[in-house]
Amino acid sequence: MSGHSKWATSHRKKELADAKKGAAFTKLASLITIAAREGGGDLDANFKLRLAVDKARGANMPKDNIDRAIKKGSGSGKEGPNLEETTYEIIGPLGVGFIAEAVTDNKNRTVGDLKALLNKHGAQLGGANSVAWNFNRRGLILIAGQPTDDAELQIIDAGALDIEKTEDGWRIITPPAELMTVAEKIKKLGLDVQEATLSYLPNEEVAITQPEDQERIEKLYNLIDDLEDVTNVYTNAAW
Repeated sequence: MSGHSKWATSHRKKELADAKKGAAFTKLASLITIAAREGGGDLDANFKLRLAVDKARGANMPKDNIDRAIKKGSGSGKEGPNLEETTYEIIGPLGVGFIAEAVTDNKNRTVGDLKALLNKHGAQLGGANSVAWNFNRRGLILIAGQPTDDAELQIIDAGALDIEKTEDGWRIITPPAELMTVAEKIKKLGLDVQEATLSYLPNEEVAITQPEDQERIEKLYNLIDDLEDVTNVYTNAAW
């Protein structure tokens, strides 16, 4: 399967496994708080908040935690730390590129932790557009199972840009602004939508053929993802 299929799928599985840990819920709560602060606490009117809440629900985050994060962001809860969103471009071993999204109350701490990690694993922070030029912002919908050919045509009619079949199901690519609209249409077809999220998808992938190199890249990917402030990681590595 393609590299970005692997990473999107493995990242979701890792999230579901890590959801048992408090650190994972803390990351999800930060995403919800920022979304509510920027666009208000109404899920129907705030696209970004709806995505964050759907992600939290998918990870079995307790409803009380979700509600508390929304209240904090919308100003009806206790004042918390001043959270900011930031994105880092990373040049990894073998020419592999990574994009890491983070939510932080201290950018100096976040970049310091990231640099220390990258220095240990043969990677470095890149400048603006050093990696991002090779990625497109897209909506990504993951469907379980193998829908019929008729369903594929209906998904295209619903506004999908592309459909990719994987071992676990289908990946539907959409324009960012059309993500939730397409996802709702797909749900009405009776298909099992596991996740609908915004993602960075690579234009060109780097093929990693040697098992030891694959292990090295996957280890780096997971270590970046495990950093306290990092919420999402994307890469153009493929095997």
